[in-house]
Amino acid sequence: MTREELAAASDQLESAAEDTDSDDASERLADLAGQLDSLATAETGPDHGRLARIQSALNDLESGDGSDVAAAIDEADDHINEYRSDLEGV
Repeated sequence: MTREELAAASDQLESAAEDTDSDDASERLADLAGQLDSLATAETGPDHGRLARIQSALNDLESGDGSDVAAAIDEADDHINEYRSDLEGV
């Protein structure tokens, strides 16, 4: 089962990783993209806590880069929020 919103968020972060001028940010974004890609196809979906930690990392990255990268991170965050809206719990 593919979780489309998480897959879309992963794609956005891959794009942001390629567009950033910071090697550190690129590495972190690529890592987060990989995590979301794995979660998108895992047998069971992630919980709110796991996604909140990813979103916190995105928030840290978004504030330190250019507008194109920030827009891609913001769009990825929107996809995660959309996925989380259907999760039970918090």
